[in-house]
Amino acid sequence: MKTSTAWFLACRPKTLSVSLSPVLVGTAVAWHDSGTLLWLPLLAAALGAAFIQIGTNLFNDVGDFLRGTDTPGRLGPKRATAEGWLTAGKVKAGAWLSFALAFLCGIYLVWHGGWPIVAIGLASLAAGWAYTGGPKPIAYGPLGEVFVFIFFGLVAVGGSHYLQTLNLTPMALLAAVLVGIHAAAVITVNNYRDLDGDATNGKNTLAVRLGRPATRHIYMLEIIAPYALLPLLGSLGWLAALPLLSLPLALKLIRRFHHEAPGPVFNNILAATAGLQLTFALLLSLAFTI
Repeated sequence: MKTSTAWFLACRPKTLSVSLSPVLVGTAVAWHDSGTLLWLPLLAAALGAAFIQIGTNLFNDVGDFLRGTDTPGRLGPKRATAEGWLTAGKVKAGAWLSFALAFLCGIYLVWHGGWPIVAIGLASLAAGWAYTGGPKPIAYGPLGEVFVFIFFGLVAVGGSHYLQTLNLTPMALLAAVLVGIHAAAVITVNNYRDLDGDATNGKNTLAVRLGRPATRHIYMLEIIAPYALLPLLGSLGWLAALPLLSLPLALKLIRRFHHEAPGPVFNNILAATAGLQLTFALLLSLAFTI
């Protein structure tokens, strides 16, 4: 395999929309609130979010390999370190480089947004490393979904809105909740797929703790909840119903999640769940900008 292809796959491009969707939604809410759009903060926020997710993915790639939880026989997509495409040292260096690029984006964002952005940026970088790094990685406990909800929902949407307006509104926080719940569903798919291997290797995710039947119900709630909360956007009028256009895809995913046997097919369900979040986010952004 070409080195460039190995790096591309190690970045996990199929789920990078999870970090870009909240930036888009936060900016759309800001446009609705202020009627203005600041392109440089939007671009820097999008790049910074993408670099943080890529760095987190790379740390996860090497971290799971070093802990023995990623093997060539895993059900999920092949990982660069476990497959021997890239050395652990190179993947770790790539992760730090990605975080460094995010930090560079953050320098401009701090200049523009001030100290609140310092707190957001440092917390995001620390959480990205701690997801698989450190003595008690987040990914090895039951709080993975909570982590994603906070950083790919509340923090990313709220931070993007703040960069445009230098304030934070209840509407922005509500939009952050909707996007964050769908982001958490992506992690639920990942952990449901890997439940058996994770349990064997001492990776006590929420799926491992609760078992498959309960996790199926959690996924259903994560997928449906953002639609159930749309009436809270009543000030948008009929436009608040736009995200309902993605409901058929959501229902199809729930059926697949409940009826497919655990295995590699969940790689497609994971990518489709990230796609649902992006579709929902685009429709939600449209509702705020029309």
